[in-house]
Amino acid sequence: MNQSEFRKLPSVDQFLQMQAVARLIERHGRAQTLGALRAVLDAARQAIQDGQLAPDAEALVAEAAGRLAAEARPSLYPVLNASGVIIHTNLGRAPLSARARAAMQAVGQGYSNLEYDLDEGGRGSRYTHAADLLRRLTDAEDALLVNNNAAAVLLVLSALARDRAVLISRSQLVEIGGGFRIPDVMRQSGAQLVEVGTTNRTYVRDYADALPSLDVALILRVHHSNFRITGFVHEPALAELVALGRQHAIPVVDDLGSGTLLDTERYGLAHEPTIQESLAAGAAIVTASGDKLLGGPQAGLILGQADLVAQLRCHPLARALRVDKSTLAGAQATLLAYLEGKAENEIPIWRMIATPVAALARRARKWQRALKETGVPMAVVAAESTVGGGSLPGQTLATRALALEVPSPDALAARLRAAEPPVIARIEGNRLLLDPRTVLPEQDVTLIKVLRAVLAAGT
Repeated sequence: MNQSEFRKLPSVDQFLQMQAVARLIERHGRAQTLGALRAVLDAARQAIQDGQLAPDAEALVAEAAGRLAAEARPSLYPVLNASGVIIHTNLGRAPLSARARAAMQAVGQGYSNLEYDLDEGGRGSRYTHAADLLRRLTDAEDALLVNNNAAAVLLVLSALARDRAVLISRSQLVEIGGGFRIPDVMRQSGAQLVEVGTTNRTYVRDYADALPSLDVALILRVHHSNFRITGFVHEPALAELVALGRQHAIPVVDDLGSGTLLDTERYGLAHEPTIQESLAAGAAIVTASGDKLLGGPQAGLILGQADLVAQLRCHPLARALRVDKSTLAGAQATLLAYLEGKAENEIPIWRMIATPVAALARRARKWQRALKETGVPMAVVAAESTVGGGSLPGQTLATRALALEVPSPDALAARLRAAEPPVIARIEGNRLLLDPRTVLPEQDVTLIKVLRAVLAAGT
């Protein structure tokens, strides 16, 4: 072992005399900087022990600076979604509108009247800020926001059906992303799960046959948000369940999953049940997500009869599941866009869904012209975008994508993911596809800049 190489390593005190280290301390703090210096010294000692030469002090400081920069970088940051999946669960679901972002920033940068009644000069309720808008948009008697739709279902079952039976069709025992299952949520709530019917066919009589022998608190319908059952199938309409429920004084809860306020058929998609339709059909409670087809921040919407919503609002679990001021501000701004008839122009997911193929083709050709100098073979091709996020399973929208012909699409996709900002593409037919439907027009300049840099480095 060469002891002279060990002696060449500077001490921590020697490091502290260097201007470069002083700048690191100013930027990252003394404790963090010293920790990084000690770590690189330990690594250098191990390298010398393995037969390598001692690095100089400047190289060690540079290595420590790299460590500190990596540690200081947030692990959550924006990406460009060129995958063609509009509500991409792994990429944060719905991007927020400019109005929603501004509202969230406004309440976050100072104080707000979150729970303060400005008219009375005393304590108010946070639940009023979105409830009134939801009532006006849907004709619900009352409404409540919690932190996501699973929380909404859990609260409804806990408050209204604990230690009592809840009837649900066997075909609706769904599993959502992350392995969360409706039966698990029901068990956690303390409700007794009672399956009726069969996997493919359930009738109103199956629900009715279960009533005499059970203390039934609710009838629960769960929308098939992320899958479809086809063929020899049957499920009763919501109105049939409501009629049965009224006959026996049992509320019907309709879990819409994604939920929407707009008619998806207007955009060439299959019909997705709207919140308004469920309420009009007589559902006592309707739950839905706020961050999927609604296009707002993550939230769970609960709408329905005032007496039932009041019970939910007063339940102890409601406090644990309540949303914060930023979520309420973003939800309120998003709902105002619907109220003013501006959702299609303001809310990003509806802008994406509504964009015609001709406009997408123009943007794809624009990308192609901007990247011509890279010399990479590419073409504008017909493709399909998907809604995603557990919404409208199997439904696609025609699009035009830029297809890059490269030796290894997987390698290029990995390099795009490592870019700044990362670009998420998809691979089809051994080509890398970039779909303009999920890239907002205002992001085009950034996308082209990243693509030029990555492609210039080689494919």
